[in-house]
Amino acid sequence: MSSDYYIGLPQWKHPQWDNSFQTDAQQSDLAQYAACFNSVEGNTTFYGLPGRDTLLRWQSQTSADFRFCFKFPQSISHAARLRGCGAELAAFLDHMLLLEQRLGMLCLQLPASFGPNDLTLLERFLQQLPAGVRYGVEVRHQAFFQGGEPERCLNRLLMETGINRVSFDTRALFANPAADPVSREALQQKPDLPLRVLATGLTPMVRFIAPLALEQGYQWLEPWVGQVLKWIDEGRTPFIFMHSPDNARAPELARWFAQRLEQQRPGICGFVDWATQPRRQPGLF
Repeated sequence: MSSDYYIGLPQWKHPQWDNSFQTDAQQSDLAQYAACFNSVEGNTTFYGLPGRDTLLRWQSQTSADFRFCFKFPQSISHAARLRGCGAELAAFLDHMLLLEQRLGMLCLQLPASFGPNDLTLLERFLQQLPAGVRYGVEVRHQAFFQGGEPERCLNRLLMETGINRVSFDTRALFANPAADPVSREALQQKPDLPLRVLATGLTPMVRFIAPLALEQGYQWLEPWVGQVLKWIDEGRTPFIFMHSPDNARAPELARWFAQRLEQQRPGICGFVDWATQPRRQPGLF
């Protein structure tokens, strides 16, 4: 059965997830993750390119309906700023295409310094990307969130190319600042920018980060239930990724959201609750 939407986390292994869905020592962490979540937001490629054997192994540990979403390397987006990076881009695409149908989306996260004067560079870069692959672009320059001509130009470019504008919803985090070290680090690293809810492509992506106290984020997450269902009704296939400052409770956040979708649309296909999965206790050897 094909998925109506894709939901996942920014990683597939965490020390504090062993008491939820990662309880089977005979299965890989990825396989156990993929039994519940049908996508993952892979940040590893932002820092380095996985080996070909590694990618093929990841592919073998997931079902046909699972989708990997990976970021373009920072050597392309930040160091080169989309200039003179043909060799790095070719190597990245060559590796990612090994995933074949399991490749969900390739995401270009641009630095906050990448602004309106760089849109021509972005257009040239997007034009050289191969067809048949889903792409997303996340911008962080203030000018792209002010409703003026720079934002209109960006949105027009993405709509014309069918590339998704990534929505990074950090409102709950900044509305509930906490003093613990993990939260302080998240507040320093995450962008405090207005939310843009706009589908410029057929696979809109939402990245949502809640405070450590997940309950403080539910009121901000609830409206996304209706928006995701609206996109599905329009024939789009949304990708939703849940974060928290340390991601320890990110699975609970995704589970809460998936349950709200199920309540609104019984039978919707995307998430499989780990409570319904057979559990096998680890053996002695």
